[in-house]
Amino acid sequence: MTESGFLNAILYTALGVAAFVVAFAIVIKLAPFHLWKEVVEQRNIAAAILAGAVALGLCWIIAATMH
Repeated sequence: MTESGFLNAILYTALGVAAFVVAFAIVIKLAPFHLWKEVVEQRNIAAAILAGAVALGLCWIIAATMH
């Protein structure tokens, strides 16, 4: 992209974070339950683990795609 390695790192980081936020928002909208309510109010550990696993999976896919 640019001659500067630091600027490239900043650009790719911003692009990766933006892609993650959009993808995770889509996953939350597609979930058959209200994720925030399940995790925070009802203290559903399984829902929290599921959300964390989805987040890690998305991050790995985005990182592999951008590498």
